[in-house]
Amino acid sequence: MTTFTNEEYINGLSSGDQKIILEIYDKIFTKVKFFVLKNKGSEQESEEVFQEALCQLMMKLKKSEITINSSFEAYFFTICKNLWRKELISKKKWVRNDTIIELRGDKEIEHSEIFEKEERWDLFEQKVQELSENCKALLKDHFNKVPYDEIVRKFNYSSENVAFQRMFKCKKMLKDLIKKDPRFKNLS
Repeated sequence: MTTFTNEEYINGLSSGDQKIILEIYDKIFTKVKFFVLKNKGSEQESEEVFQEALCQLMMKLKKSEITINSSFEAYFFTICKNLWRKELISKKKWVRNDTIIELRGDKEIEHSEIFEKEERWDLFEQKVQELSENCKALLKDHFNKVPYDEIVRKFNYSSENVAFQRMFKCKKMLKDLIKKDPRFKNLS
């Protein structure tokens, strides 16, 4: 099995390169299938999720460039997981009228919402990388709900108040970086 770089995967998907698509299938489908089966899905549903993720990513690449800060495999698997979670949530929103099942939502709207969320996430990830190492580490702990007393010890702050103030400054810097990016207005 060949290993491609993130750029090769992106270029291959953009051009519809069958070799790249088969490589993605070989490398990632088994993981997607396992995830879907483990989370109340069927093999057919895992295939549908995988195909949907491929289509969405290819459409997104035709619309704009993307930056992947992790491995392509992790990025693609995350898209599949998000699609399956969205499917599970939508199943809970079925309305039953005797034997008629009505689904809420329009597929076209759902696709654009998913693209928009992915673009927001990409912008967020990119701007986090522009922060200082200290801010990145501090925000990571904050988003992982690490208690302030642990943050004080880990970063050698004099008090929880200092940790809170530093966290506030890092969040503000991140927010400012995001708002200054031209993509922000399109995603608001």
